Amino acid sequence: QVQLVESGGGLVQAGGSLRLSCAASRRTFSSYDMGWFRQAPGKEREFVAAISWSGGSTYYADSVKGRFTISRDNAKNTVYLQMNSLKPEDTAVYYCAASGLGYLAVSSNEYDYWGQGTQVTVSS
Repeated sequence: QVQLVESGGGLVQAGGSLRLSCAASRRTFSSYDMGWFRQAPGKEREFVAAISWSGGSTYYADSVKGRFTISRDNAKNTVYLQMNSLKPEDTAVYYCAASGLGYLAVSSNEYDYWGQGTQVTVSS
């Protein structure tokens, strides 16, 4: 069992930046790959980014490439999502998730544990 807690969401103007954090309950978390998803009103939950906890591989959705950066701090059991050049279409609830499959999954069905979500609102 793994508990995930997101933080760092808020209100920001278009072009601004935010950094989201996802803290895991276990000190040793190398067996889990981590991902970020988001869901806007009226839309399905969509993949944003993924990172291998111990391997260091990353993968991004086309919509955020060049603007968002996923990173990790294994000593703190924490995953981050640095969001730059934010656009109004980035407005959504952002969720952190953990997968035990051993590869960078892009489907929500492939993730075992989820955080409660944090709201990101980008104004124009």
